[in-house]
This record gives sequence, C-alpha cells and structure tokens, in this order.
Amino acid sequence: MDALGLGASALLLGVLQSIVFRKAGPAGLTYSRSFIRSHAFEGEMVELVEVIRNAKILPVPWLRIESRMSPTLVFIKKNAEGGLAGSSEPTGSNESSDGAEREIEGDQYHRSSFYAGAFARITRRHRVKLTRRGYYQVGSVAMTGGDLFGLSQWTKSAETGAAVTVYPALLDESEIDAPSSRWQGDLTVKRWIVSDPFLVSGIRPYQAGDARRDVHWAATARMGMLQVKTHDYTADPRLLVILNVQAKENQWTDLMGYEQERIEFGIRLAATLIMKSLAAGLEAGFCANAPVFGETAPLVVEPRRAQGQAEAVLDALDALARLTIKRARSFPTFLDDLGHMTGMDILILSCYDSGLIQERVNALRAMGNSVAVRVLG
Repeated sequence: MDALGLGASALLLGVLQSIVFRKAGPAGLTYSRSFIRSHAFEGEMVELVEVIRNAKILPVPWLRIESRMSPTLVFIKKNAEGGLAGSSEPTGSNESSDGAEREIEGDQYHRSSFYAGAFARITRRHRVKLTRRGYYQVGSVAMTGGDLFGLSQWTKSAETGAAVTVYPALLDESEIDAPSSRWQGDLTVKRWIVSDPFLVSGIRPYQAGDARRDVHWAATARMGMLQVKTHDYTADPRLLVILNVQAKENQWTDLMGYEQERIEFGIRLAATLIMKSLAAGLEAGFCANAPVFGETAPLVVEPRRAQGQAEAVLDALDALARLTIKRARSFPTFLDDLGHMTGMDILILSCYDSGLIQERVNALRAMGNSVAVRVLG
C-alpha cells in the first residue's frame, strides 16, 4: 500500500473513532465531588474527594473537569513521593490509572484531568487548606471529553452539591483582653458555688493549685512575680456580643482589605467568647448589623441555652461562619432595634466609638443591661 493509501486509511480511522467517541459522549459516565467534612475551623485542612465512574465498555480517552473556586480554598501539593493525584480504585476486570495532573489557574479555577478505562472507577483526593471564614459552594462543574486525537469533543455541566462551612478561628486567652473586667455582668452573688470565669475582680500572687489559664501575664511582667486573676460570682449571666461591621460612622461603601481584617478579628473574638460562655453552661447570643449569606436582614441570635449544648455551639458557629461583612443597617439604628432587650450582659465590638453609640449604650443600660464597648484596633 502506497503512502497515499496509508494516509487515507489513517484519516478514515481517525474520523470513525471520532464519530464513535462523540456518539458515546458522556453516556455511562458519572462524576461526584464532596468534602470529607462539611464544616471545619479557619486554618484547618479538609479533604476534597472526586470520584469518576465509567459504566460502559468504551473508555474515555480524556476528560477534563473544571470549576471555579474561591482562592481562599488553597490546594496543598503533596511531596514528590506522594505525587499530585490521589488513588485509583478500579472496578470490574479493567484497571485504570489516574496519571493526569491537577492544576490551579490564577487562584480561581480548579482543573482535573482524567483517563477513564472501561468499567473503571477513579478516586482522587485533594488536601485543601481553609484560609478564611465563610460558606463555600464548589458543586458546579463543567465536564469536557473527546476522542483520541482531539478531532471532536463534548461538554456537560453538573451540580455535585459540594460545600464547606468554615468557622472562625478561636483566639488564645492572651488575645481576648476584654475592655472591662466586669463586661460579663455586674451582679455579684457571694454564695454562688462556681465563680464566673469571665468576671475578673482583681489580681493576687500565685498560689499552689491555681489554674494556668488564670495567670495574668501583663501583671506578672510588671510586678516581677507570678500573678493570677481573681473572679467574682454572677447570677446566671446572659452574654450578648454585638458586632458593628462599619469601619467608621459614615461608612457607606465596601470596606478596604485592612478594614475587613479588623472586622474578622471581631468575629473571631465573638466566636471565642460565645464558645467559652456556652462551654461554662451560660446563655450566649450574637448580633450584627450585617446579614448572613443568602439573607438581607441583620443577624440577631438572642442569648439562649439550648437543650443540648452541642446544638447551641453549632448554631452560633454556623451563623458566624456565614456572616457577610456588608452593612444591612446603620449601627446606631441597629442598636435602637435592640432597645427592648433587658437583663443582658452586652459587649459591643466596634472599629470606633462615638457620641451616637454612647447614647444607645446609655439607653441599653437604662433597660437593666450591663454594657461595655471594645474598640477593635
């Protein structure tokens, strides 16, 4: 057979295989994606698992999965021995390998490439670092496949429902530094059995048996000897943390990055204080003049002690994770809306203080609340 005949035969075979693979398309092909954990704390690692199943006898020469993701979901490459991809789990009599690479383009798109043999199942596992609080949906994907020589291709979109809720990171004891030693309430009860861990009445020299968490490091450095905090006793305190998402009083536009970081610190501080209160069996709640993801009204979670402590903890963390840093109402007006509350131990977290805020603080105190303001520096 001469060269012309060979060329014609090759062209014919190429066209035929293109027609076959195009007609087969995504038939018998399924793709799923999910996070091993649906929620985790800021800074933690989670595993994202992709599973491809090819239920037909015809292999898929190449398959590309693309999806847009937040750049705060950082994919961690494995070392040289582990490679970039995860594992391959073949089913039936035909094995397949996951030899393609995984890449991130512009910190916005996640792309995975596969070869799927006949009746094959491929599982790939990616380690993802959660670098920022929030609620992330990564379920929508675009699938593209084609023939051996790239003469034809098909596309298909799919929704996997993959999502992860990232809780705010909890702060260390040294980072809390409340503005007043009595912000948790000012009603002392001397005959109470257990002291309030938040109600600091003073300091004294360290004694054998004192808890390490009660060490007052600033006073220790100042006095040259180990000092610890002393606590008062309260009558069933009800903590309400109120967050102001405005950077300044006349804030109308979106916040700059450094301004948002101050608000994020306030969210972490609120989460830490609420978790500590709930863990101690106290009532705790959270409010902000901003909505949660998918809502428009300001967030209001009044202090409560749920039947199960775990339920209250998860509800509070979920609300803090989904909070958007976008003003839904001016802060003084928002405080007016809370003016009916009474018997609360209120801590206001704000990037600034003002006369308008102090007017509302006085009104809240007149309703029988104890109120303190911490300016987020």
